[in-house]
Amino acid sequence: MTRIVLADDAVLLREALAAGLRAGGFEVVGQAADVDGLLRLVEAESPDVVVVDVRMPPTHTTEGLEAARAIRARHPGMAILVLSQYVETRYAVDLIRDDPAGIGYLLKDRVTRLDDLADAVRRVAAGGSVIDPEVVARLLGRPRRHSPLDELTSREREILALMAEGRSNQGIADRLVLELKTVEGHVRQVFSKLDLEPSSEDHRRVLAVLTFLKPE
Repeated sequence: MTRIVLADDAVLLREALAAGLRAGGFEVVGQAADVDGLLRLVEAESPDVVVVDVRMPPTHTTEGLEAARAIRARHPGMAILVLSQYVETRYAVDLIRDDPAGIGYLLKDRVTRLDDLADAVRRVAAGGSVIDPEVVARLLGRPRRHSPLDELTSREREILALMAEGRSNQGIADRLVLELKTVEGHVRQVFSKLDLEPSSEDHRRVLAVLTFLKPE
């Protein structure tokens, strides 16, 4: 069973998340209301996944994000799912830039849908990458001059968005109800048109795509 440590200073939300995770078949081995408590729990429990809010006490700015980086530095194999109240594209891109494997960034509105939360936890626990669809949509929608994105068909843009979220080719095929070979062909076209180096590793292609889409 996947073991989780959860950190959020809003006690009602934290308890609701814990209940939802338990209902999804996960074991919540500890909860924290601040970064110090989170770091102590991580050292004591060695969880498989850490779920942490971006904005934590005392300043409610980026303490959770900084804690996530500190945890990854000490425990490189530990998966982390960062939650945010707002669409903060720079935080999402910065979080995964060094090593996207086992890293996720999800909006709090999304985690009220227990299936989405459970899916994100499973994916990061398995070493995948998870980026909230709203973040990807914001990145794709940024004004650009003479962008190669203009060369993509509507289907290719749809597939690019799912790639950026961290979906595998099979996951994209399932989501769009397409044959796997069809998706593979579209992915090759996306990489070619954007002049990106193709990769069979899902988290590496997430990094490549988000590097292309990143804010200026």
